Amino acid sequence: MALRRRPSLVLLLLLVRGCLIGAVNLKSSNRTPVVQEFESVELSCIITDSQTNDPRIEWKKIQDEQTTYVFFDNKIQGDLTDRAELLGKTSLKIWNVTRKDSALYRCEVVARNDRKEIDEIVIELTVQVKPVAPVCRVPRAVPVGKAATLSCQEGEGFPRPHYSWYRNDVPLPTDSRANPRFRNSSFVLNPETGTLVFSAVHKEDSGQYYCIASNDAGSARCEEQDMEVYDLNIGGIIGGVLVVLTVLALITGGICCAYRRGYFISHDRSGESYKNPGKPDGVNYIRTDEEGDFRHKSSFVI
Repeated sequence: MALRRRPSLVLLLLLVRGCLIGAVNLKSSNRTPVVQEFESVELSCIITDSQTNDPRIEWKKIQDEQTTYVFFDNKIQGDLTDRAELLGKTSLKIWNVTRKDSALYRCEVVARNDRKEIDEIVIELTVQVKPVAPVCRVPRAVPVGKAATLSCQEGEGFPRPHYSWYRNDVPLPTDSRANPRFRNSSFVLNPETGTLVFSAVHKEDSGQYYCIASNDAGSARCEEQDMEVYDLNIGGIIGGVLVVLTVLALITGGICCAYRRGYFISHDRSGESYKNPGKPDGVNYIRTDEEGDFRHKSSFVI
């Protein structure tokens, strides 16, 4: 009895398998590939079940809510024309990837002879970009007790880089209060924005500063820059002000004394004060260019 039932069981298994094969199915060895810029990558799309010998294959790129063809009518399309090829029947290989290649890629297969004719799978490609040297801004000189802000910015890396600051080649923590080594400092570092803010600088904060921007693709740093923290010479400032006030007082006093002594009254050519002579009644005086002095014009009136 047991031997007679075996053929029926085998036939049932074959029928079930035939039903499953009647539908095209896809799979991928990696649905979220990550690659660095200028390297190559394979977008895996594998047909696991199909009864169609020559299915139609299409690849589409979905980016910024726009869908464009990558592989259509048995040839590469668009900006990947010279940088991609089909591997096997369905997988896609891209050479020299750039940051613009980061997108969703959809593999679509149409198998006309299968019970379920269409299947698709979506691959998310991420292209990482190494940061370039960041732009750092460090104040050259800050008086003791004043606030200071150091900035670090980088705009090329992807994913967005994180920032770290160094002073004299020693890494700085995100909060000086969290590390006893920096108990004489008062700063906060934001690794997302790259800003290093001192609420009040101390003499110990003087030194050479530089910043490093880093992500999964690599890192880059800016050149070292000096920040000097100096003491304000209050005594010298007060002394300087007093000297200036003293000089101004002496100048003012000298001018007043000169006015009193008549140094600012106009003089004639002989250096003596000039006054108009009195005119007696009946006598007029005139001055000519030849005489250079006064002469008698009319006779006395008796």
